[in-house]
Amino acid sequence: AREILSEQWIALLRTSPSHSWVFPTVILCCFGFFSMMKPSEPFVVPYLAGPDKNISLSTITKEVFPIWTYSYLALLLPVFIVTDYVRYKPVIILQGISFVVTWLLLVFGQGLRAMQVLEFFYGMVSASEVAYYAYIYSVVSPEHYQKVSGYCRSVTLVAYTVASVLAQLLVSLARLSYFYLNVISLASVCVALLFSLFLPMPEKSMFFHVQPGKGAPPKPPGKDAFSKEPQKDGKPVCKGLVTFSGNLGDDDPLNDPKPGNVTLRVFVQWFQDLKGCYSSKHLFYWSLWWAFSTAGFNQVLNYVQILWDYKAPSQSSSIYNGAVEALATFGGALAAFAAGCVKVNWNLAGELALAIFSAADAGSLLLMHYTTNIWVCYAGFLIFKSSYMLLITIAAFQIAVNLSVERYALVFGINTFVALVIQTVMTIAVVDNQGLGLPVSIQVIINGIIVSIAFCFWLFSFSIVSSME
Repeated sequence: AREILSEQWIALLRTSPSHSWVFPTVILCCFGFFSMMKPSEPFVVPYLAGPDKNISLSTITKEVFPIWTYSYLALLLPVFIVTDYVRYKPVIILQGISFVVTWLLLVFGQGLRAMQVLEFFYGMVSASEVAYYAYIYSVVSPEHYQKVSGYCRSVTLVAYTVASVLAQLLVSLARLSYFYLNVISLASVCVALLFSLFLPMPEKSMFFHVQPGKGAPPKPPGKDAFSKEPQKDGKPVCKGLVTFSGNLGDDDPLNDPKPGNVTLRVFVQWFQDLKGCYSSKHLFYWSLWWAFSTAGFNQVLNYVQILWDYKAPSQSSSIYNGAVEALATFGGALAAFAAGCVKVNWNLAGELALAIFSAADAGSLLLMHYTTNIWVCYAGFLIFKSSYMLLITIAAFQIAVNLSVERYALVFGINTFVALVIQTVMTIAVVDNQGLGLPVSIQVIINGIIVSIAFCFWLFSFSIVSSME
């Protein structure tokens, strides 16, 4: 029996990638695992501020880390467009190359300029992340979307948690240098790059390479786990939208297969779809909250290690960044899982959850600012990340509940871009030397204020819309 099962498994793996979801899923999950298996990440700031790089915390805060925000913003929209045009795989390979360059600079680079170039390439890594999650929709049949999407997302969380735990064990028990954590990370991302080369090349994409005669892709997987209730006003989120699958008239000049016309058709359709989607006030205000909260979350994540280093200097204290990152990731995953599994009508309970956990987010940031105890600061971060993961899961459902995969990708791409614009404004005004250049502890309290203001603005706007309806 074992021999038969073994033969069936080998045959399945050898099946042509276009007819099997197993091969691309295994390769993509291996890429995701090794690209996130980076034990050095929880200890990046201690490494940069330590004897290996000897960069001051002030320089890291004001001249190194802001480059990631600026490059991410500059690259996001071009990479988003190119990703679909080249059908995902080249951009996944580009992400793998960017990972390798980033950690080569971390290991061998010296000086401020090398660290700034490093941050640029890490911005490329972040901008090209869209290809990892979009790839599955072009090589996997619709009945496997939910399963494969779950695998791809879960494997990255598992890898990050395992890497954080491993890092903490190596630092606390084996007294391993931060330098060797980066060497391990470099080896891991090199393996990820190798796996990306074996991904099957998709024959289609969501926008530029739609197969003729095919219907629009289904809704993103997993939303039925939240609620099947219609929107409160009983209207669809996107009204009067045309799909990319050939619903334009046959005599329409945009149906000409010339590359210029195809590109023009896609851009016109993007504009029409976005206009239709954001005409829904329900989707618009949830997207607004999503953008503000994501900007605040990214800003906290970008600078929280510097705050920890102020509370407990890594050169003279025992630090537990790896353990905290592992617990925060695990807690966030549990919160997101709970939001998906609990039978709650989020159309009714979403606003209450938003109020409670937004207050928890803002309160945890204030706690992190005012406490002088590193353990209390760690606890505040755990509360902050878990609350955010719960809320962002609810918001994702509220935004995507009536969207196809195409519009799901488009709306979240624009929402991410808006979040990055907000984060860039915050960085220039608060962090950068060209702005106020405030200490990171003051930045945390400003992030808390921004989260509170964003929620109050959302609540006020949503109340007005609800009363008018």
